[in-house]
Amino acid sequence: QVQLVESGGGLVQAGGSLRLSCTASRTFSTYHAGWFRQSPGKEREFVAAHSWRDASTYYADSVKGRFTISRDNAKNTVYLQMVNLKDEDTAVYYCAASSTMSTSVYRGNYDRMGSYDYWGQGTQVTVSS
Repeated sequence: QVQLVESGGGLVQAGGSLRLSCTASRTFSTYHAGWFRQSPGKEREFVAAHSWRDASTYYADSVKGRFTISRDNAKNTVYLQMVNLKDEDTAVYYCAASSTMSTSVYRGNYDRMGSYDYWGQGTQVTVSS
């Protein structure tokens, strides 16, 4: 079992930046990691993912070029750097980790919620215009 705790959310003006952190309760250097988000009245959607074995990164089209996922295994932490934030980025952001999926399978399924075994409680990001 691993617990994930997100932090770094808050209120920011459009065009601003935030960095979200997701810290695991134990080492998870061999876990794939992802970020998802959910806005009121909408389904949870994929944002970004990081494959542990080859450090491949994946992004939703809506955030490509603005968001960057990275990890610091020494700190058991995954980050989501967000720049040029827009109103539509307002959501609760969730961190997730996958411990059982092979890298090859993950490559085709990183954007699916069912690919992840562990989830954080979420952190609110609000972008004001």
